[in-house]
Amino acid sequence: MLKDNLKTLRKARGLSQQELAEKCNVVRQTVSKWEQGLSAPDSQMLLTLSEALQTPVNAILEETPAQEAESAGDLPREPEELNRQLSQNRQTRRKLLHWLLILLLAAIAAGYAALGMFGSAYLEWNFADPETAVAGTIFHGLEWVFVRTAPIAVLGLLPGIFLTRKRKGS
Repeated sequence: MLKDNLKTLRKARGLSQQELAEKCNVVRQTVSKWEQGLSAPDSQMLLTLSEALQTPVNAILEETPAQEAESAGDLPREPEELNRQLSQNRQTRRKLLHWLLILLLAAIAAGYAALGMFGSAYLEWNFADPETAVAGTIFHGLEWVFVRTAPIAVLGLLPGIFLTRKRKGS
């Protein structure tokens, strides 16, 4: 299994998680997640791991590490499982991004609704009072940035929501 093979091969090469992470240009926590089975490296990273561990990719993926397959025709079952997990991870990330974009669009709409409903009450504050003046200036600055950047954000959010939607057949 991938997670067990990585740990076995890494230790056999005398590498710590940190050292393997540095060879693969990832953080140590990523190697830890691979070894715990919480995530899986993508195909490009498998090639990098293969080079770092000085072992063929199929040795990383096969059921028993550092042993040859019983017959040349045996294909490891792990690649299919790895591909399924990677596909599932991509779908989950796409779905999460889709709903995050919708949530951000809803927050922008709510912000505009709040500004329209409550108006700019800070303009009526007593700016002779230093605390009120500072708070009013900060609030005005935030409102100004929101009003200026929100339309641009919406223009980016709408295509993002469209592109991350669930497509028929997937």
